Amino acid sequence: MSLMNLDVFLHHLQYDPDKVKPLNWETDWDDAPLPYKLYRDLPMIPLSREVPATLEGRVTTGEPPNLRDIGHFLYYTFGLTQLTQSVMERDTSEESAGVLQMCRRFVPSGGGLYPSELYLYLKLGELPAGVYHYDAAHHRLALLREGNFDDYVAKSLGNRRDVSGCFGAAFVSTVYWKNFYKYNNFSYRLQGLDAGILIGQLLEIAKRFGYSSSVHFQFLDQAVNHLLGLSEQEESVYAVIPLSTDPVIRWMERGNEDQDTVSASELCGDLLPIKHDHYVRSQRIADYPILLQMSEASRLDSTRMFREIRKDEQAIPDHALALPLPPVDRLSYDLAAACRNRFSPETEFISKPIGLSRLAALLREATASFSYHNDLDGPRERTEPRVCLYGCFYGVEDLPDGAYRYDGAEHALQSVSPGDHRQRLQEGMSLPNINLFQVPLGFHVAGKRNFFQSLLGKRGYRIQQMEAGMLVHRLLLASSALGMGGRPLLGFDANSSDALYRTASRDETGLIFIPVGPYRQRLRLAGSLSR
Repeated sequence: MSLMNLDVFLHHLQYDPDKVKPLNWETDWDDAPLPYKLYRDLPMIPLSREVPATLEGRVTTGEPPNLRDIGHFLYYTFGLTQLTQSVMERDTSEESAGVLQMCRRFVPSGGGLYPSELYLYLKLGELPAGVYHYDAAHHRLALLREGNFDDYVAKSLGNRRDVSGCFGAAFVSTVYWKNFYKYNNFSYRLQGLDAGILIGQLLEIAKRFGYSSSVHFQFLDQAVNHLLGLSEQEESVYAVIPLSTDPVIRWMERGNEDQDTVSASELCGDLLPIKHDHYVRSQRIADYPILLQMSEASRLDSTRMFREIRKDEQAIPDHALALPLPPVDRLSYDLAAACRNRFSPETEFISKPIGLSRLAALLREATASFSYHNDLDGPRERTEPRVCLYGCFYGVEDLPDGAYRYDGAEHALQSVSPGDHRQRLQEGMSLPNINLFQVPLGFHVAGKRNFFQSLLGKRGYRIQQMEAGMLVHRLLLASSALGMGGRPLLGFDANSSDALYRTASRDETGLIFIPVGPYRQRLRLAGSLSR
């Protein structure tokens, strides 16, 4: 596929995804890459597999974590947690059904392909200070570069966080080929969502371990990739997340902007390049020029390019009448159990009535838990997120069927379009893998139509996808805690759902569709990968 105008590409990704990949594209399943990155010939530090069954009741001392703590933290964040075998539905022309075997993690991923990778900069007494890759396949750390890089990491973030006061930082990256091989250019949309879901999990697990965190979507890409030794033709970091045992990571006020400006090329000169061998498994890797073009257009080469989003730059006054929801407290639940029980139903959804208080608790928890420190808000903490929830609800007790927008600040539902819209949503699905007439709650995560490009450029698109993924993650966790399952889907007609919710009046568009409801268990064999 030849290069195209990137604005046209992003429009097609959102509203006409069939146009972003070749008509003759066929997935070469026999040459699929591994769903995890394997480094070779590096020092390896094994991590404990004796993982606690619960994260409740942890005592936080304020001291830097030990290696055992880091192992548990990484296992719950992005480890391989379960091996499952399930019988695939049998075609009537076949004599026997196939068996699908998968390694599960606590976070979902489009197609189970996990394009994200997780790296850490750690300063612990039990291992050399330096940069590590989390080897999920073997639950261990691979040492990529040894040394103290406080000053380097701080400069790459524009000197806005006190990195010296942190015990380390996490880096969430995207490996392009890991899901391009299946989804072609549509993988660009999935990669941001996948990264966001992983970030959401990392933040929730960090809370249980007593770690404070701050998500940086803006950093000097070339410098951070150089630190980790990544080939920017294969992989690039999407977010940097400093971690500390202090209650809050200190925000550093910048002085004279011209004097404080750091360029990526200058910073890269402070470190020698490194290159490590890693195993992909695929023998034939196709080109993905549009993904590289988007990465190039999104790159930040100077801290002068960093921006903050003021509240008044995103708000649109809302005068719609709203239906107040029952007052509910935040959910109190065992996060480890919710992670283990999280399930993405397809044919397993079952039709059962949902109480209004249960819906209210789901909406409250998903949005209230979303609040987090980040570089777009600066030292202020935003109360209203940049992504929001719309929903079509059916059979909810004491709530008329219809399409609504959730107002988190008022804990109320704004009625948009009364009635039963399940047939319309069903017809908008590209794959009939879910019978929406069995699903009481259909959510759409929505965000600004222009992806904040006027302020953040092309980087605004992937940031918005990551924030959408973070909200999806909160919705799935809350659903699991309430005994329900959710299935994130991108195969929906955004034009139709936008018209249904009348999102144009708020300059918003639906980014991902998540049917949520009760379900029956799938027949499968499952085994834990922890001791």
